[in-house]
Amino acid sequence: MAEYVTLAEQFAQPRQQRDADFMGMYVFLGTETMLFGGMLALVYAYRVVHPQASAEAARHLKIWIATANTAILLTSSLAVAFAVLAARHGKRRIVVAGLIVALLLGMAFLGLKGWEYLQDFQEGLAPGIGTPSPLRAGPAALFFDLYFVATTLHAVHLTVGLGLMLWAALAVAQRRVRVPGQAIVIEMTGLYWHFVDIVWVFVFPIFYLARG
Repeated sequence: MAEYVTLAEQFAQPRQQRDADFMGMYVFLGTETMLFGGMLALVYAYRVVHPQASAEAARHLKIWIATANTAILLTSSLAVAFAVLAARHGKRRIVVAGLIVALLLGMAFLGLKGWEYLQDFQEGLAPGIGTPSPLRAGPAALFFDLYFVATTLHAVHLTVGLGLMLWAALAVAQRRVRVPGQAIVIEMTGLYWHFVDIVWVFVFPIFYLARG
């Protein structure tokens, strides 16, 4: 089917159903963009008002871990893109392989992020955990607070994406979702995952590259 959807009874044409699916996803991602956009705008404003404190705080973040995680997420997006392309051509095994690769890379991201958090906690950078760092007593404290809120929220969204990819991979492998007829399922999953990756592309520089 040219539109890569299995027509539901409430739709007259495959194109109409496909457009409705994309519109629903774009509206949802738009609300998520406003959530992260407002938060990152606040971080940027704080950097403008307190440039020295923000730079000092950013120098205590683990930029090499964040850089590795950026490469991991970008590679996972490539794997998802291959899975979407394979779904449109009905290549079930490649779809499953692409989703599993992205799933493993996403888990690697969370593992590295957890390790980074552990180091942050040990250094007293997290609010209310352990012996606080001297930085927690100055204006840099809010920078750290925003960092933990933004990255934790991103990690939650990423975890949801991992669940979606696991479900999609199993559904395709078990032929509960058939390609190319239901490739729209893989496309919607891919859109969400790409959104999570794009958010990180903005989170990375606004926090880690604030060191000056």
